[in-house]
Amino acid sequence: MATLGVSRIGRRRELKFALESYWSGKSPAAELLDTARALRAANWIEQRDRGITAIPSNDFSFYDQVLDTAVMVGAIPPRYGWSGGAVPLDIYFAMARGSQGDVAADCGHTHHGHEHHGVTALEMTKWFDTNYHYMVPELSAGQAFSLTSTKPVEEFLEAKALGVHTRPVLVGPLTFLKLGKSSEPGFDPVTLLAKLLPVYEDILGRLAAAGADWVQIDEPVLALDLAPEEREAFRVAYGRLAAAAPGLNILLNAYFDGLGANLGTALALPVQGLHVDLVRAPGELAAILDGARPDLVLSLGVVDGRNIWRSNLDAILDRVEPVMARRGAAGIEIAASCSLLHVPIDVELETALEPDLRSWLAFSVQKMDELTTIAAALAGGRQAARAKLDASAKALASRAASLRVHDPLVQGRMAGIDAGMKTRQSPFAGRRKLQAAKLRLPAFPTTTIGSFPQTAEVRKARSRHARGELSYADYDAFLKQETAATIRWQEEIGLDVLVHGEFERNDMVQYFGEQLAGFAFTQHAWVQSYGSRYVRPPIIFGDVSRPNPMTVAWWHYAQSVTTRPVKGMLTGPVTILNWSFVRDDLPRGEVCRQIALAIRDEVTDLEKAGAGMIQIDEAALREGLPLRRADWKTYLDWAVECFRICSSGVADETQIHTHMCYSEFNQIIDAIAAMDADVISIETSRSRMELLDAFRSFKYPNEIGPGVYDIHSPRVPEVGEMAELLLLASERIGGDQLWVNPDCGLKTRKWEEVRPALVNMVAAARELRLRARAA
Repeated sequence: MATLGVSRIGRRRELKFALESYWSGKSPAAELLDTARALRAANWIEQRDRGITAIPSNDFSFYDQVLDTAVMVGAIPPRYGWSGGAVPLDIYFAMARGSQGDVAADCGHTHHGHEHHGVTALEMTKWFDTNYHYMVPELSAGQAFSLTSTKPVEEFLEAKALGVHTRPVLVGPLTFLKLGKSSEPGFDPVTLLAKLLPVYEDILGRLAAAGADWVQIDEPVLALDLAPEEREAFRVAYGRLAAAAPGLNILLNAYFDGLGANLGTALALPVQGLHVDLVRAPGELAAILDGARPDLVLSLGVVDGRNIWRSNLDAILDRVEPVMARRGAAGIEIAASCSLLHVPIDVELETALEPDLRSWLAFSVQKMDELTTIAAALAGGRQAARAKLDASAKALASRAASLRVHDPLVQGRMAGIDAGMKTRQSPFAGRRKLQAAKLRLPAFPTTTIGSFPQTAEVRKARSRHARGELSYADYDAFLKQETAATIRWQEEIGLDVLVHGEFERNDMVQYFGEQLAGFAFTQHAWVQSYGSRYVRPPIIFGDVSRPNPMTVAWWHYAQSVTTRPVKGMLTGPVTILNWSFVRDDLPRGEVCRQIALAIRDEVTDLEKAGAGMIQIDEAALREGLPLRRADWKTYLDWAVECFRICSSGVADETQIHTHMCYSEFNQIIDAIAAMDADVISIETSRSRMELLDAFRSFKYPNEIGPGVYDIHSPRVPEVGEMAELLLLASERIGGDQLWVNPDCGLKTRKWEEVRPALVNMVAAARELRLRARAA
């Protein structure tokens, strides 16, 4: 039984608090290292005690496993001032978060001629189609690799000292290179394979010498469309790696989709084991069985590592028992479909959930129990696990029959969706003139994405109110005070379009889900998004509807204290879907349409209340894109349809905004244009506007705000830096289309970072206006 990896954050978010204490200078590195060591030990021992037999090590990370791999192989860009040897923590975190100061000097290292006045972080983007973020390696044709960290060996020995024999986990060389970013136009990082492989051969040899008998090498890029030369690269790579350490068995780990056209390549590699995701691609099992050589161990990913519903254990056994009979117990491993990093830790912590709903759920430790139940039934017959199998079947039957899941009113409204609900009254050109006359904004209008810092005071007030220690009236007064102060400050620095700051919101999805029927929420079900940023995704368990207005009162209050336009702020249906744990008894597109109808009602009510601008964030549109291009159209068709359902019920004069993060626009630009938002704001600062390259060949018709300020880093960009980014943007799209804004919401930043950054942003916009007038 194998988990393939588990959450690293701790049941009580111990890693988050240790990281943030270290970053703020409140605790030394030794305390952070001690916390990490304790978390690893707890994970290994829990898995052992729950019967997991293939226990992973090196699945722990302070920030991200791809960043760890970049550090391990010495892929550290020169701007971080690394001069060889072990990589200090502060350089590691500068790669993740950026740095305002001189990184190498801070670490006690010399620069050898390099001066740093703050460095930018590596680019960050979504890990395949999940809400986990990875740090994108920067690679060039002259890249040199060397083994600079033996973390995989150290953590294997750490577990061994505790009496736990683990299977170390490595990010595979092809996945590392293919997900890397070329720092030179036209350069393909995969061509660096021959330079990289000696580092992997070295680490495999060290693992074997330390006593490892198996190593798990994760190659999720096998779920992508690969070119013939990339498949050949797999043959070359694993031909060498298989020979690197005789006696060390390799489990090649592919997940997040089927192998598809890469199946023959994977089955032909000289590895001892192959993991396949049978949750995402159950239909591939027959072909795998027919093509696998007799001695290849097949790791069958039958328990969903991406969602939180209990497994249908009897159905899994129906599939796996014939495989066991055909290949024998020694040739089969029962596993999660992917690392359990993507699900919360333990449903038993959720004591506030209604018992029936809780009985339908399985978090990480429950999925471990499911794996051991399946294994027990396979080893001793179903009668050997009868009690657990019966409990599983009872919970599934309860869920299927529950009246809380199915709402005839929602189903009737779904049947009434027609073409008129998906189209604005007039094309954009006509709407633009009406909106310009109504709003009277300057060139290069400035705004923010929506949220402002959620300070300790804000979080404390929310917590006290939740515990009943702060009355509703006092909490409401506090939130109004924060909102009014933020409105006044935005006016003072000269922002053109204001936001209310969202101090009443705990999370951009949770806030809405808590007010929608069909959603449930947890207290401790945290999953990692990036670094110390954890989220508690809502659980969509039933049909979705909006009983009452959700945001109108807060928008109305904010607008009442200013004469400048205030945007209504909503989260879009695709993002709510993609950032939730979604019911698995309906197609995702159908669930999304239900959410779209609920958001449409809110948009209509905001307009009736007087909102002239309404932002419907679709930050997660790109991450829901299927991994293979053949499946893109189906997803994009219903995703765009859902956005248009919720945004098309307003008058032409009402300006609809949307925000998207980490979108590869050259891949989905047609779909983004088809959304027909009047204004889109996007993340582009880390890539220095490279994400706008799609606009060179595609004449985007509407208005756009390319982010000029990287909010994921604590550094404050200078006026000239932001003005330069805007000039780069104006080379790709028309200046009359440009808005000026950060690349995302500001809730995770501190006011002392936000204030100077936004002041500089407004100054950069004014500088461009002067240049435009002078031209």
